[in-house]
Amino acid sequence: MRKYLLGTGIIGAVTSGWSLLKGSDAQPFTWRVALAWLSWGITFALSIGMILDIRRASHGGTVSEDSPISGREHRFVKAATAAKR
Repeated sequence: MRKYLLGTGIIGAVTSGWSLLKGSDAQPFTWRVALAWLSWGITFALSIGMILDIRRASHGGTVSEDSPISGREHRFVKAATAAKR
């Protein structure tokens, strides 16, 4: 579980969300702020999707063709079996 939660995508999404949250106190809600929050939501969703793809690949499943790890699933299966030993 630690390797999923401490991934750079999740850390980046959490820190950018934290800075958006802290900065939202000082400014009114405009279309730029809405776009910033939308961008953060997309980044967070992509990070969660990547975590799910890595987990699926490490358990021997297949990932979709549009995944960044598509075609390299064997790397995660080897790492998962080595970690169990």
